[in-house]
Amino acid sequence: MDEGPAGGDAVWARTSDGVRIRVGLWPLAGARGTVLLFPGRTEYIEKYGPAAGDLAARGYATLTVDWRGQGIADRLTKDPLKGHVGDFDEYQRDVQAALAVAKHFDLPRPWHLLGHSMGGCIGLRALHDGVPVASASFTGPMWGIGMPAAMRPLAWALGVLGTLVGRSESYAPGVVRDAYVLIQSFEGNNLTNDPDMYDFMIRQTRAHPEIALAGVTYGWLNAALKETSALARLPAPAVPGLTFLGSDEGIVDVAAVQTLMARWPNGRLEIIEHGRHEVLMDTPGRRRALFDAMAAHFDAHSGATTPRAAAS
Repeated sequence: MDEGPAGGDAVWARTSDGVRIRVGLWPLAGARGTVLLFPGRTEYIEKYGPAAGDLAARGYATLTVDWRGQGIADRLTKDPLKGHVGDFDEYQRDVQAALAVAKHFDLPRPWHLLGHSMGGCIGLRALHDGVPVASASFTGPMWGIGMPAAMRPLAWALGVLGTLVGRSESYAPGVVRDAYVLIQSFEGNNLTNDPDMYDFMIRQTRAHPEIALAGVTYGWLNAALKETSALARLPAPAVPGLTFLGSDEGIVDVAAVQTLMARWPNGRLEIIEHGRHEVLMDTPGRRRALFDAMAAHFDAHSGATTPRAAAS
C-alpha cells in the first residue's frame, strides 16, 4: 500500500452494529510485536504507509484502520464529506472489529497501541476497556479539543442544542467544508513542517477523492466533548504510556494532555521542539528521533533483547 513496506494489504471487517470498516495490515517476518495504530479524524490507512515503514525498520508489524465515516469505510451521512458519529462508543465497535482481524491473522505479540489525535481519544478509552496491549504511545492525542477557554461553554451549548433540535448531522458552525490539505497551502498549515509529507497528503487526496473528509457535525462535536470530559475524570491507565506533543501543537488541548501525563504513574511526556500536530509526519530528523524513542518504549515492554536494525 501507498509508500508502505512490502506485503501490505487491507481487508473488510463488519462491526457488531453492521458498519463496514477497512483494516490495513503490514505484516513483518520475524516481528518482535505488532503496533495497533489508531488514526485521527479525517485519516485513512494509506496515510500511514511511511509510519509502517518506520516501525518495520525497528522490528514491528502494523495494523491500522479506516474508522467508520472516513477513509473508504462506510460513511454515516448522505454527504460523505461530513465527519459524524452520534456517540464515541461507536468507535469502540470499530476497535473490536479490528482486534478480531488481528486475532484472525495471528499478528505477532505482544501488541502495542499507537494513537494519534482522535485515535488517541479512542485508544485511551480502549485502554480503560482492557485492550490487550503491553504498552501505549500517543501523538498529539485528542484528550480535549483545542480552543480558547472562553469558547468552551459555547462549544458545549452548540453541540447539545444542535443535537436536541435535530441538527445532529449538520455541519457545526465555522468548520471547513472540504479536506483541509486541499484548501490550506503548506505555508501556515498546522500539521507538519515537512513540505514533502504535506505534498504526500495532497497527492493521496487528489488521486482518491473518496477518502476526503471535511468538518465535523453538531453530533460529532457533542459526542467528542462528552467523551473527552468523561475520560478526564478517570484515573490514568496502568499500561505504560509514552506521549509525544509538538511544541507548536494547535489542534488538541495541550493542557489536557499535560494534565493526564502528569498523573500517569508509568507515563512520560516528550515535547517535540517546533513540532506541529502531525509529529509522525514531520521532518526526517524529528521522525527518526520519535520512532527511535517509541520503539525503545515498545521494546522495554516486549521482553525484547535483540538490538533493533538501524532505521533507514
